Amino acid sequence: MPEIIECPERHYLGIRKTITMTTFHLVADRIGELYGRLAERGTPPAGGPFFRYLVIDLDGDLVVEAGVPVHEPVAGEGEFVAGVLPAGRYVRTLHVGHPDGLMAVTGELLDWARERGLRFAMSEEPDGEHWDSRLELYHTNPEEQPDMNKWETELQFKLA
Repeated sequence: MPEIIECPERHYLGIRKTITMTTFHLVADRIGELYGRLAERGTPPAGGPFFRYLVIDLDGDLVVEAGVPVHEPVAGEGEFVAGVLPAGRYVRTLHVGHPDGLMAVTGELLDWARERGLRFAMSEEPDGEHWDSRLELYHTNPEEQPDMNKWETELQFKLA
């Protein structure tokens, strides 16, 4: 069941890509590089990886960041961007199961919010939905739990 939570500002190191639903691997496969870059800098991660959806057009392009949270601000360089997830109220829900089930869980979260008259921090633009902070946070380490049907993924969507 979704719930509303308060989140503080959160810093991260990320890689931003413009992709389609069929080329999601172009951003997802780069998560290891983020951990490597943080290790090179001696910067410990503050949690598991996430995807931040900035622009969504399911029939066209998506602008997505793969990110790893950090305890303190970091500098970006080259393809690596320093980012901040904004503080505020978020709707969150937890999905336990294969990531293929996230589309249905996302629909349920959006319906739940709509039924309660909640508005998200996003705008409709000609190129798609522009989100302040729409997140998929991964809590399961695939090296520790290779069975994707047991993975825990948290969705957090920032409210207006």
